[in-house]
Amino acid sequence: MAALLVVLFPFGLLVFLLFMEKVEAPLRRSNDPQEVERFLDHAKQEDVDNIIAGGLRKAMDRWRGRVARRKSQPDNE
Repeated sequence: MAALLVVLFPFGLLVFLLFMEKVEAPLRRSNDPQEVERFLDHAKQEDVDNIIAGGLRKAMDRWRGRVARRKSQPDNE
């Protein structure tokens, strides 16, 4: 039993560390104050609802995605 524990413990520790990396990655990323100001200047009702439902980080991520999609689409003017 002890031999099995010695063999499996490093793998369990590795899985735990990989899981914690995924959990901590969004927490390490901070929002730029200027970007937050731009977000608040251009916020729609949907963005305000996202802040209420999931917090500022979720709302900022959705807003960044929407801005990126707008920039990637060619102008049809």
